[in-house]
Amino acid sequence: MEHLRAFDVMAFSKGRYVVSVAKSAQDIVYAQDLRGLCFNLAGRDSDAFDPNCAHILIHSLVDNRLVGCFRMLSVTGETVQSSYSAQFYDLEALLSFKGPMIELGRFCIHPDAQHPDIIRIAWAALTAYVDECKISMLFGCTSFAGTDTSVHQEVFELLGKRHTAPSLWAPQVKSRDVFNFKRDGRAEFDTKQALARMPPLLRTYLLMGGVSDHAVFDRKLETMHVFTAVDINAIPKARKRLLRALVG
Repeated sequence: MEHLRAFDVMAFSKGRYVVSVAKSAQDIVYAQDLRGLCFNLAGRDSDAFDPNCAHILIHSLVDNRLVGCFRMLSVTGETVQSSYSAQFYDLEALLSFKGPMIELGRFCIHPDAQHPDIIRIAWAALTAYVDECKISMLFGCTSFAGTDTSVHQEVFELLGKRHTAPSLWAPQVKSRDVFNFKRDGRAEFDTKQALARMPPLLRTYLLMGGVSDHAVFDRKLETMHVFTAVDINAIPKARKRLLRALVG
């Protein structure tokens, strides 16, 4: 956690938003309340992973309202099986991965604050952190609302045919409650419509990384998870320049 604490000094703004790291228990409660709102829970969302994570907050400079948040858990190949994602996916392929990794989780944007600068400043923060701490991989579970696969069918078609992860780190099936979208795919789908319906964070991920070949149902949160990862060394140089430009 030392390099996560070192990141605590970093805070910067873009447009009308500012990103920073939670510094108090109350800051984390605010993030958990936003997560509960975004996940349509009766109260705040919290779990056993929260105490070991750095919580990143995005506030509006207009009214200081919390409009976005996500958390980062520091892991290595030796500790990847203790990550949140490992509850749902067999991550044995990552046991031999070299270099520090960060698991991203609970990425939420307030439903009344869907501005593209929120995603941009989140990626600016991640880029600054990856560069400073020499992170080798970002990974996590991207959530789809609800558990009706037909609602997201075209998105799953696109993922299964064009964006599944390389065997070097692709996760295997662990959960008994999954939807194998690569196996169940149809012949045709509307790419434009699929991209439009895709979670915003996942669209950005796909410019740099890949996903699992199946979704896992999370009945507690009434969502579906798709494992997503970015191998930092595999990001094209042009894309890295664009991301670093966000920091400036």
